[in-house]
Amino acid sequence: MNSKENTEKSYTEQMRPDVKMQSIGLNAWFGQKQALKDINLTVKANAVTAIIGPSGCGKSTFIRTLNRMHELVPTAKMSGQVLLDGKDIYADEVDPVQIRRRVGMVFQKPNPFPTMSIYDNVAAGLKLTGAKKGKNLDEVVKRSLEQATLWEEVKDDLKKPGTSISGGQQQRLCIARAIALQPEVILMDEPCSALDPIATAKIEELIVNLKNDYTVVIVTHSMQQAARVSDFTAFMYLGQLVEFGETSGVFENPKNELTEKYITGKFG
Repeated sequence: MNSKENTEKSYTEQMRPDVKMQSIGLNAWFGQKQALKDINLTVKANAVTAIIGPSGCGKSTFIRTLNRMHELVPTAKMSGQVLLDGKDIYADEVDPVQIRRRVGMVFQKPNPFPTMSIYDNVAAGLKLTGAKKGKNLDEVVKRSLEQATLWEEVKDDLKKPGTSISGGQQQRLCIARAIALQPEVILMDEPCSALDPIATAKIEELIVNLKNDYTVVIVTHSMQQAARVSDFTAFMYLGQLVEFGETSGVFENPKNELTEKYITGKFG
């Protein structure tokens, strides 16, 4: 058994019930440009993991490898492993569509479907998987909007376009749309960057509540946000994972000089 096989075997053996996802020797490219370099990171179940680092360091690329969205870019490729419940999501027999259902994504800018009502935005993914209109679908839509703390604000306007509500409400609508498919993991790529402080506070409160039912990974350019909402923080720089640990430790007692410089504002 070569060293790579030994490494992969040891990581797989270490998968514990509290570990939801794990990247092992993960590399990613766009054409000839390498965006991720040998990333080994563990994502705990029912916790919020924040990915921080300066622009262009690989944060968004990393989370897109966690649900196989990276491979949708024509020039993209990757190597290494990403484990979900101990199983490699890039194995030949794995259906990427199923992975994207189990590992949902919320994007930087709210992107409700403009031609659909609030109700149909939430139900869209379910209908694609064969769900029919009726009481069960109504219940899922209501439950998803409640979990996204949006139900009370839109319950009388479900037939209105999804784009008719405020930006912050639209982002929570997109979160409800992701929740409706009952994913196990929710990835969020800078979900508050286009929002005002009041809307941001609501999304942050929602993120903290979501970990009761889901595993959450959030990319954020705001270190203050990472400190407020996350249990674990990963600091990335130039495609590499520089430091990872409990958020309090990373911010209060960073082990790497680069981490300390970044969180104290000396660069980035």
